[in-house]
Amino acid sequence: MSFDSRQFLANLTQSPGIYRMLDEQGDTLYVGKAKRLKARLASYFRGALNAKTQAMVSRIADVQVTVTRSEIEALLLEQTLIKELRPPYNILLRDDKSYPFVFVTDRHPFPALEYKRARRRHEDGRYLGPYPSSNAVRESLSLMQKIFRIRNCEDSVFAHRTRPCLQYQIRRCSAPCVGYIGEADYRRDLEHAVMCLEGRSEQVTQELTEAMETASRNLAFEDAARLRDQIQHLRQLQHRQFVDTEGGDADVFALAEREGALCISVLAVRQGRLLGARHHAPDNGLGLDPAELLGEFVSQYYLGQGREIPREVIASLPLPDSDILESALSSRAERRVRVTHRVRGHRSQWLELARTNAEQQLGSRLASQGELDRRFHSLQTALGLPAPPERLECFDISHSHGEATVASCVVFDSNGPRKSDYRRFNIEGETAGDDYAAMRQALARRFRRLAEGEGIAPDILLLDGGKGQLNLAREVLAELGVGNILLLGVAKGTTRKAGLETLFIETIDRTLDLPGSSPALHLIQHVRDEAHRFAITGHRNRRDKARRSSALEGIAGIGPKRRRELLRFFGGLQGVKKASREELARVPGISAALAEAIHRSLHG
Repeated sequence: MSFDSRQFLANLTQSPGIYRMLDEQGDTLYVGKAKRLKARLASYFRGALNAKTQAMVSRIADVQVTVTRSEIEALLLEQTLIKELRPPYNILLRDDKSYPFVFVTDRHPFPALEYKRARRRHEDGRYLGPYPSSNAVRESLSLMQKIFRIRNCEDSVFAHRTRPCLQYQIRRCSAPCVGYIGEADYRRDLEHAVMCLEGRSEQVTQELTEAMETASRNLAFEDAARLRDQIQHLRQLQHRQFVDTEGGDADVFALAEREGALCISVLAVRQGRLLGARHHAPDNGLGLDPAELLGEFVSQYYLGQGREIPREVIASLPLPDSDILESALSSRAERRVRVTHRVRGHRSQWLELARTNAEQQLGSRLASQGELDRRFHSLQTALGLPAPPERLECFDISHSHGEATVASCVVFDSNGPRKSDYRRFNIEGETAGDDYAAMRQALARRFRRLAEGEGIAPDILLLDGGKGQLNLAREVLAELGVGNILLLGVAKGTTRKAGLETLFIETIDRTLDLPGSSPALHLIQHVRDEAHRFAITGHRNRRDKARRSSALEGIAGIGPKRRRELLRFFGGLQGVKKASREELARVPGISAALAEAIHRSLHG
């Protein structure tokens, strides 16, 4: 039964609120907000709509509304529901990872500059940031380590050093662990590093210049030379930065759109210092105009993700209902937040830089997408397929002499790597080092679910290994009754050089040799190398975890918190193993009986 929009609109209120459009199965198609619900919803059923919106309206079976006291409440509720329900026609911001920070503790006499993924409310110390990416944090930390020689080791390593490490030898640390620098001098260097991270490098340069002149007058030429080198590094840092003296905390949003694709670049500026940029490509499911799309994106970026809100939000386009968004952000941040698209001076430079980033990123993405399309069409031609393949899967195995065997499954589609569909399989119960048995288990676990009606079948299944792996895959699929999947074995040549691979199609008797310049071969190599990388990463993580903490994980009564306390108290697993029963019992949370159990488990 079709949705009766006339009857629905006749009884609808003009109050502000949110609305949910549902399909026949009761699933949410779209969540929206409205200043006047009746007027907004009437536009879907009476106005001229674009093709994408018409397609959504044709699927509507019901509309549910929630009246709110204000437009701000409607905006906040809308973003909460989008995050919870993830409707297909809304803009979905998939990158919901927290932004990283630099942390300086107050608890240690010689603090390190630490990388932190998220704030912890009750942690004693200062947080600097947030930074737009982990690379931006690590680059900043590397510069501070190089200029001010701030330590970067763990506290447990610091506590057990008896001589300087390599970082001291290459002039990246002042070796406070062995007393080569006093606490006051180290604190001074640390404070200068923090000031630079806060954008006050010019003030640091002035202080260092005065100190250098004083040292020179006192004939302390070695100290003067060290300060001179620091000043030179800081001058280079200041020249590299685009803006660093005008001040201001802002996020700058710029949208670029062409050829049916779009990119939104977000630049983070803190204390007037440009920290870096992130780039997003949200789906425009309803064909919104650029300003509406950017407004929806900014709303979800803050209200749907829980990110830290700066004092100013600058957009490349005038955002619809910007006053409502400004009020909502101010309410969430508990201080005044300004939302604007008209800026001058150094802020206009930020905005222009954001536009340039968005255009360049979009251009690179379009060029990359064009190359990807060319590779898929080339693979279609090489394999004689009626259409380009839509989904490729590739499996690989990784282990160290049979230890911690992991199988990987990576997925590529017409947009490149589909990382949300990547899978790893921890291989258990097989002979160590038997790659065929490991591959059989991984394939059986993956395609058994497909045989039971779960998941999406690939058009092509790539197997790194050649004839043996190809025959094995054919047997597994036949046993499970899975068909209509093209099997492609990739065997390295005798020299094992890239470009000299032999491809086996379905059987070992049907081979295909592609030239090294073939786009189809480049696609196959990309997929295979990604499967190899993903398998190695999983294997190393599993192996390192087992080697690091397996001895404690199997002890009854020792959970993550007590295990962490033990490792912290003794500086690592080796220290725990060397400890006596009495020493173990001194650890907070470890009773005498538990200390006895730990000692017995570790020593038999």
